[in-house]
Amino acid sequence: MNPAKVLQIAWKGLVSNKLRSLLTMLGVIIGVAAVIVMISISAGTEKAIEDQITGLGSNLIYIQSSFSRGGFGPGGGGISGGLVFDDAAAVGEVNGVAGYVVEQQSSEQVKYGSTIVESVEILGTTADYPTVRDMTVASGRYVTQTDIDRDGPVAVLGSEIAAELFGDASPLGETIIAGTVRLTVVGVLEEKGLVGNTDFDSRIYVPISLIFDKFTNDMFARMRGDSVRMITVELDEEYDADSVILQIELLLSRRHDVSLDDPDWSIQTQQDVIETQESTTAAFRSLLAWVASVSLIVGGIGIMNIMLVSVTERTREIGIRQSVGATPNDIRFQFLAEALLLSLVGGLIGVATGIGGAWLFGIFGDLPTVIVPSSIFLAFASAAAVGIFFGYFPANKAAQLDPIEALRHE
Repeated sequence: MNPAKVLQIAWKGLVSNKLRSLLTMLGVIIGVAAVIVMISISAGTEKAIEDQITGLGSNLIYIQSSFSRGGFGPGGGGISGGLVFDDAAAVGEVNGVAGYVVEQQSSEQVKYGSTIVESVEILGTTADYPTVRDMTVASGRYVTQTDIDRDGPVAVLGSEIAAELFGDASPLGETIIAGTVRLTVVGVLEEKGLVGNTDFDSRIYVPISLIFDKFTNDMFARMRGDSVRMITVELDEEYDADSVILQIELLLSRRHDVSLDDPDWSIQTQQDVIETQESTTAAFRSLLAWVASVSLIVGGIGIMNIMLVSVTERTREIGIRQSVGATPNDIRFQFLAEALLLSLVGGLIGVATGIGGAWLFGIFGDLPTVIVPSSIFLAFASAAAVGIFFGYFPANKAAQLDPIEALRHE
């Protein structure tokens, strides 16, 4: 039988039972749309995480401290191991290091005149902070190495905290009080916004030495002295990253008198962080896709159920076709074509629904969405496979009907 004629007859059969066909396709529509939307949400989340990480700066490596604890009595070592502030300056001298940042923070009440802001983050940093963190000074200057060496009581304000304390007036040269420490404002940063969970614009930036000397209030922190949790290093793009990292490892190994097999630090590149996040979200995306695929299976079962009903209803029609020369393969192909059309039309509607749903979710939802073209192909191909798989049993049953018994069917 001519395939075009078979498809034409199959289409007429579906159109003649519009409501039943639509309800049969509903499972496929939901399944295809769910696959596209779920993968779009997952890909959007992955993109947002990558943007957050790169928003902190580019071409970075993170040197993380690993502390060990000993006793505080005779023979006890107290807090040992890990990074200290002097390590950062030494790392900054390594060839291929464009800049480094060390951060220590405190939370203080900040006053200017009669204006008081509670729980402001005071961030102690090094001079390369704007370069490494990709920030721009809007007015004045940033903290210098001289400020750090002299414990200079200076402050650089984020754009938001500057507006809260001074409104439209220029804060340069003014004095604010953070906790009990008087600070002279020497600069204001341009707006950077919220990156991840960090609000760069609501911070006050001071020399890191000032944090050690004036804002280290708890006993444990004082015992650690100038220990630091992390050193962030910006790599010069002209140098090989692996070579620079090896130099840093050898330097820290000598300074800490430890072997590279048992370091008291760990090094992770920015790309390592991104790949770790991507592997997590990829696993989550696969899980979401499998969950959404259950709807496709349910839709396929619905197609098989309706096609079995259709075979029963059209038994006499099958017998008539067989009596005028239709072969079992013709009958099988006829019903298989109807099941395939159901799944393909449902797949097309599902693709349109999924793309529209992902777009709307990205606009009105809390999470961004990125439509992945491969997910559209995957969902549509899965719908076609479902139609063929679940349509074969009813089609085969119709092909195996005895012509005489089929003609006797009422």
